[in-house]
Amino acid sequence: MPRFKKIVIFILCSLLIFSISPGKTKAVSVSAYSAILIDQDTGRVLYEKRAHEKRRIASITKIMTAILAIESGKMDEMVTVSSNAFGTEGSSLYLKKGEKIKLQDLVYGLMLRSGNDAAVAIAEHVGGSVEGFAFLMNQKAFEIGMNNSHFTNPHGLDDSDDHYSTAYDMAILTAYAMKNEAYQKISGTKVHRAPNPGEKWDRVWRNKNKLLTRLYDYSTGGKTGFTEKARRTLVSTATKGDMNLIAVTLNAPSDWDDHIHMFEYGFDQYDNMKLLHKGQIPELDDSFYEGKVSIHSDYSYPLTAEEKDQIRVEYRMIEPKKRWERHQEDIPEIVGKAIVYFKEEVVKELPIFYEGEVPKDEKTWFEWFKGVFTAFIGVDMYG
Repeated sequence: MPRFKKIVIFILCSLLIFSISPGKTKAVSVSAYSAILIDQDTGRVLYEKRAHEKRRIASITKIMTAILAIESGKMDEMVTVSSNAFGTEGSSLYLKKGEKIKLQDLVYGLMLRSGNDAAVAIAEHVGGSVEGFAFLMNQKAFEIGMNNSHFTNPHGLDDSDDHYSTAYDMAILTAYAMKNEAYQKISGTKVHRAPNPGEKWDRVWRNKNKLLTRLYDYSTGGKTGFTEKARRTLVSTATKGDMNLIAVTLNAPSDWDDHIHMFEYGFDQYDNMKLLHKGQIPELDDSFYEGKVSIHSDYSYPLTAEEKDQIRVEYRMIEPKKRWERHQEDIPEIVGKAIVYFKEEVVKELPIFYEGEVPKDEKTWFEWFKGVFTAFIGVDMYG
């Protein structure tokens, strides 16, 4: 082979190897008809595809059923399985008609094994009836901003054209549910044992979510779904470092891969940047407030490397009153707010609290931090 041809082949092979070598994920493509990836803590949308289109959602409906059951305060109560629950079609826990089972166990069976009989039993116990529970579902949807969703049942079976949601709304619901520690635990459980009346062995329910059980190390939970009309639906959560993500796919032939690709995109491209720090505000232009005000919680926001210079933090303070110098009891608890701007749009506001004088050892720390904080972000002070 001529030397020139060998060189060309070598170059082409090198380019091919380079192109498939691991590195930063710069784009994401999914099989799903509708999909979304959001940051769980801020709600920032990191990727979306037809995320606001109303679709059938199948058994991811049960996320709403689970959180309502948990919030009912009845998790330790015993539920009697009705003939209506016993006869529910589709995926089942094979509950026995008339048996008594703790509501908490029903919620585990609902989330891990997608039991439709469990969904109906939960609905009847918490809402009085399936119809009463559907009312509670829609009320909760309204309260948390699921503006393109409507529920008619607790399981997601295709028994009504009026039962639907969107990828975006299901992400909102999951972000809400993940604030509840009991929901987090149940959603992230791989195996649960429950009593089995009349038998010598316990029921053992293994989670259907393959991301959690074997496919993705950073998975923290979620819910699977399938019906003939909705096709495959999936909600999943993942945590890596200090970043928590939620992915939703509707009608996705390759949903496991879709979720892994979205998560890897999110973790690769975004860093969770801490923009506000709990404690004393490091610098203010007004001498009255200097060293006397603080923020009570941290705030972080996911940003790409290119976006970091598009963040701005502004502190707006109440104009101090002359009488406050001698009558500190008149100073309100909240004396201003910290406003975080991204691309000149407000993404977060946190109250600023008046604390009075801070001990000298704390002042020393804040003086050190002040320079680092302002240099990193670029802060508009007072105004």
